[in-house]
Amino acid sequence: MRKIPVPWTSPAEAVLYILIVLLAIGTINVFSASFVTAGQLLGDSYYFLKRHLVSLGLGFIGVIFVAKMKYRNLPRLSLLLATITIVLLVAVHFVGVEANGARRWLNLGIKFQPSEIAKLVAVLMTAEYLGPRLDRSRPVTLFSWPVVFSGFMAILVLRQPDMGTAVVIAAICLVMYLSSGIPTSQIYGLMGCSGFAVVYLVYAAAYRAERIFAWLDPWAYQQTSGYQSVQALLAIGSGGVLGTGLGMGASKFHYLPEAHTDFAFAVLCQEMGFVGAMVVIVLFGLLAWYGIKIALNAKDGLGMMLAAGSTFLVVGQAVGNIAMVSGILPVTGIPLPFISYGGTSLMVNMVAVGLLISVARRPRSHTHAEGDAGEDRIERIRQRRLKLVPRTSQ
Repeated sequence: MRKIPVPWTSPAEAVLYILIVLLAIGTINVFSASFVTAGQLLGDSYYFLKRHLVSLGLGFIGVIFVAKMKYRNLPRLSLLLATITIVLLVAVHFVGVEANGARRWLNLGIKFQPSEIAKLVAVLMTAEYLGPRLDRSRPVTLFSWPVVFSGFMAILVLRQPDMGTAVVIAAICLVMYLSSGIPTSQIYGLMGCSGFAVVYLVYAAAYRAERIFAWLDPWAYQQTSGYQSVQALLAIGSGGVLGTGLGMGASKFHYLPEAHTDFAFAVLCQEMGFVGAMVVIVLFGLLAWYGIKIALNAKDGLGMMLAAGSTFLVVGQAVGNIAMVSGILPVTGIPLPFISYGGTSLMVNMVAVGLLISVARRPRSHTHAEGDAGEDRIERIRQRRLKLVPRTSQ
C-alpha cells in the first residue's frame, strides 16, 4: 500500500509544522475576533494583536529552548518550578488582579495567569515520578505525592474561582497515571470519586448549577446564563460551509462575549465556515496522533510520560473548548490552544509542544521496527496492570 506523501520526515518535524499552521490560523482569528472590541473600548484596533504577537515571539523562544534541551535535565528544575508556582498561586489570592468577579491574574510588570503555568508543572512533576517507576517496572498507585501536589494546585485555582482550569490541572495528572498502568480497582475508584467531586463542585455554587441548566436547555436561559452558548451556536450555524469571510462575521460586534478568548472557535466557524473548522480539528487530531507516537517510541519512561502529558495538555484542552463552544459540554472557560487570545496560555502550550519535540528528537534505539516498539510499551503497561490487580485485592 502506497504511503501518503507528507512534507515532513520525522514526528518532531510534523509537530513543528502543525504548530506553525495552527499559530498562523490563530493569529488571523485573534485579530479578526478582537479588532472591534479593541478599537471601540481601547482606541487601538491592533491592541490585542500586538500583545498576541509579543506572546508568540516569547513562545517561540520557549519552544526552541525546550526543544534543544535534553529532557532528562528537566527533573532538576521541576522542584524549583513547582515551588515558584505555588507561591504565585497563593499570591493571586492576596494581590491578584480582579476581573469579572474572579481573581486569576498577577501583575508584576507584566500581567500573567499562574494557573496556566500550573498545568505545565503538573506534567513535569507527574512525569518525574512516573518515568523512573516505568523503567524499573515498579508498581504505580494513585496514593503518591504528585496526585496530592496536583490536587493542592487545583484547590488553589478553584478558589480564584476557576473550576475549568482546576479540573484540567487535576485531569492532566490523573490521565498520566491512567496511561502508566494503575491497578483496575483504582480506576473504578477514581471514576466514582471523580463523579462525586464533579456533582459536589457543580452544586456547591449557584452559578455553576445554573450553567448546567443552561447547558441542558440554552434557549430557556438565552437572556441570562445561556446567552453565550446561544450566541456561539448562532455564530457557528451562520458560517455555513465556507464562512462569511475573514473579518465579516457579525458575532464579534458585541453579540458574543469573550469572542477573542474562550469563544474564539465560534468566530472561526462563522468566518471560515465548516471547512475552516475541520482544518483546525484535523490539525489537533494530527497533533494527538504524533504525540502518542512520540510517547510510545520515547527513549525512556520519563520521555514517555512527558510526551503523553504534553499531548493531553494541548489536545485535551482543544477537545474541551471545541465541545464547550459547540454546546456538547457546559461553559467552562477553557481556551482553545493557539487559537484563543491569552498570552500565558499561548506560551505554556507552545512550551508543551517544545517538550514533545525534545522527546521526539531523542527516540529509543531502533533495534526493532517502530510499530513493534510502540506495541511493546503498551504490552508492558498492560502486563504491569494485570500483575498489580491481585495485590490490591489482598
